[in-house]
Amino acid sequence: MKLIILSSFLCLVLAAPQIQNPIAITRDDRVDNGDGTFSYAFEAENGIAAQAAGVQGSQGQSNIEGFYSYPLSDGSGFIEVRYVADENGFRAESPFLPTPHPTPAHVLELLRIADEQRAAGITFE
Repeated sequence: MKLIILSSFLCLVLAAPQIQNPIAITRDDRVDNGDGTFSYAFEAENGIAAQAAGVQGSQGQSNIEGFYSYPLSDGSGFIEVRYVADENGFRAESPFLPTPHPTPAHVLELLRIADEQRAAGITFE
């Protein structure tokens, strides 16, 4: 019985998350005006950064424009993605994103099913 308890305790200790070399946040600026407008910017000492600003949209949402970046694993540079999210959806731009963006197979299957349901007169409103 003692062996089982000791083994269980050992497994628990080994399974605990190990925090190694925590990354310091070097910048953390945030503004929330409470009306759908906001901005934030943060940077970490390892090169990760993000910045965004939101304004009120025409349909009650926050329209957001911003970017995020992080270092390449080989240390040769950074990946940066700039984006806009508004009434027209989410649009991201980066030389690291594949273009044209391929439609995933599962999405094509869902679209096929939706077309079949529409043809059969099944609609959801």
